Amino acid sequence: MLPTVTATRYVTPLREGGSLPGLMEADDLGTYVVKWRAAGQGVKVLAAEVVCGELARRLTLPVPALVTVDVAPELAVGEPDQEVQELLRNSAGVNMGMDYLPGALDFEAGVAEVTGELAGRVLWFDALVGNVDRSWRNPNMLFWHGRLHLIDHGATLTFHHSWTGAQAAVTRRYDAAQHALVECAPDVPAADAALAPRVTRPLLEEVLALVPDAWLEGPTPDEPAEEVRTRYVEQLLARLAARDSWLPPLVAAAATGAAGPRSAPRGQNRPAWLGPPPPEGISQR
Repeated sequence: MLPTVTATRYVTPLREGGSLPGLMEADDLGTYVVKWRAAGQGVKVLAAEVVCGELARRLTLPVPALVTVDVAPELAVGEPDQEVQELLRNSAGVNMGMDYLPGALDFEAGVAEVTGELAGRVLWFDALVGNVDRSWRNPNMLFWHGRLHLIDHGATLTFHHSWTGAQAAVTRRYDAAQHALVECAPDVPAADAALAPRVTRPLLEEVLALVPDAWLEGPTPDEPAEEVRTRYVEQLLARLAARDSWLPPLVAAAATGAAGPRSAPRGQNRPAWLGPPPPEGISQR
């Protein structure tokens, strides 16, 4: 199981996206970005965060530590925002937490320096899990202590939102044209050679075992959690085996750099919880 902590204080809502994640302190003296089980996107988002975050970690991609966070409804009392207060009360119990990285710098496409090797591995991984939320407009990457960290994998594994159509996702091409790292000369063939052999059934079973039963939803409400875990494992193995359908276009997109370098206005890609961007003269690296 993932490490478990108990929330001791609700710090602030982050108001990023539709799920209203919150910053919370816990009994291990850590601070976590918490995603709620009662948010509109449901527990499948939490399952995706764990599956993809822990799979990425086992593939030696940098991901902040993940924990489960036990939240008591009483922590909502001091929150003046009625919407947030209701969300906390409805999310009493086990939620998903990501280690808060104090002082982290945001990723800005065309500014941050990422090696072709790392860019290729991230691009390959995102294609495997179908990550639709790592664009230059919303990179979901941070720099902390000079190292890139991948965050927010709730928009991955989209097949689990409609299990009846999951087979179609096995061979679906991955659109890398807007990916935040496509202009960083990603070495996708090297990434495939290094990572594909490591994605095995035992590894995926190990990762799926970390997902709490309550976050696993199959096509029917009464499907046992172990059977749902098997569905995820089989789906990802089938996706891996079908690389002939999605890897060549991915290699081609990486080779051409899609439409070329793009960048957003300074600070536009910066998560609100990081505070205002540094002055223009301060490096973002």
